Amino acid sequence: MSKSFRDLYIWQAAVELAVDVINITNEFPRQQRWVLVEQMQRAAVSVPSNIAEGRGRNSQRELRHFLGIARGSLYELDTQLEIALRIGLLTPELRSAFGDRVATIGSGMSNLMNRL
Repeated sequence: MSKSFRDLYIWQAAVELAVDVINITNEFPRQQRWVLVEQMQRAAVSVPSNIAEGRGRNSQRELRHFLGIARGSLYELDTQLEIALRIGLLTPELRSAFGDRVATIGSGMSNLMNRL
C-alpha cells in the first residue's frame, strides 16, 4: 500500500473533481447558493477529505470505514449533479462528464476496499 494518501489515484481524482465542482457551482445562479451549491461543494470536498483521513489512520479497518464514508459523499454528489441537470443548471454533456468521473472514483474506491 502507498505511504501517503497523496499517492492514491482515487484521492488525486477526487481532489480534481472537488475543484471542478466548486468552480462550476460558483457559476450557478445566486438563488441556488443556499440550496444546492453549498451541498454539492460540501459533498465534493468530503470525498478526498475522508480518503485522506482514512489513510492517515493506523489500520486497514479504519481506512475501509472512511472509504465507505467517502463513497457515500460521492453518491450524494452524483445525486446532486443529477438534480442540477434536471433543473437546467448543467448541460447533459457536463453531467455525463462528471458522471464518468464519479464512476471511475467509485470503482477505484470499491477496488481498494476489496483489497483491504
